[in-house]
Amino acid sequence: MSTFRYSVGPWNVHSGADSYGPAVRDEIPFEEKIVRFKELGFDGIQFHDDDAVPDMNNMTEKQIINAAKDVKALLDKNGLEAEFVAPRLWMDPHTIDGGFTSNSKEDREFAMWRAYRSIDIANALGAKNIVLWLAREGTLCYESKSPVENTRRLLDAVNGMLAYDPKIRIMIETKPNEPVDRSACPTLGHCMAISYASGDPSRVGGLLESAHAMLAGLDPASEIGFALAMGKLWSVHLNDQNGMKFDQDKSFGVENLRTAFNQIKVLKENGYGSRGEFIGLDVKVMRTEKQEGSYKHLENSLRIAKALEEKAARFDYAFQKKCVEKRDYEALEMYVVELLMGLK
Repeated sequence: MSTFRYSVGPWNVHSGADSYGPAVRDEIPFEEKIVRFKELGFDGIQFHDDDAVPDMNNMTEKQIINAAKDVKALLDKNGLEAEFVAPRLWMDPHTIDGGFTSNSKEDREFAMWRAYRSIDIANALGAKNIVLWLAREGTLCYESKSPVENTRRLLDAVNGMLAYDPKIRIMIETKPNEPVDRSACPTLGHCMAISYASGDPSRVGGLLESAHAMLAGLDPASEIGFALAMGKLWSVHLNDQNGMKFDQDKSFGVENLRTAFNQIKVLKENGYGSRGEFIGLDVKVMRTEKQEGSYKHLENSLRIAKALEEKAARFDYAFQKKCVEKRDYEALEMYVVELLMGLK
């Protein structure tokens, strides 16, 4: 029996188009995805603003809210909960040079309009969390922006959202690079600094994605532990990564099984989920997969995560204590490997 609730985003089932090639599968209708997610065992849905309300730029604020209420009815029908809404700023022509940190005042104002509409959508969906993945908030040409001004503009945007709604919480999803080469908020340490500098630190926390930590050369379980120690780990996106390349969003645990185990273990040890937090599986199916395998990566990731939950539940803390007392870390390391190999 899982101790966690798992969430997924509609973008995790896709047609396979990438920077180097066209779509290879048919696009699956949104409502069909929602039904299938419930069948697979997910409890929550992650949203970008335009996942919930497509073509929102051409709609009035009232139309946006009404469209979001229709999506809420679909979630209720299928027994699902909206985990968060994230403004998708990186896909709009207004945000070529960033949204909140753009050198264009007009584009910064557009970014805030989308952020405020995301809050409206979240309220209509019954979600209290806004996620900021700061995709283009950084530089491609270092000298094009001041890092000091970048940080101040990001903080101004966070404070603007906090002021717009006194109940909403902001979760910053950190990433060091891609699509920019230098991010304005690359790690959870930077996220914590933004939080404590904001107008209401109690409503600004972090979202850790496994692959993003690996891209920064960091251990995702350690990043999780850091945010947990600060009381600010409000969501996670578990996936996997083969080295410090591009963001691969591979199925959870398929590349780095011990690292995956330690992520589940630190979450379990510290009561993650007891305050309603979700574990998000932000994974993407391989481009080589056929149409009928469009959900296989989600099934695999969920199966691996739950198997690692069982391994973490069986972890021998008494043996760990003995190893620590004797400083016999070789024995402890071998125990973990044997546990994962099914030899314990």
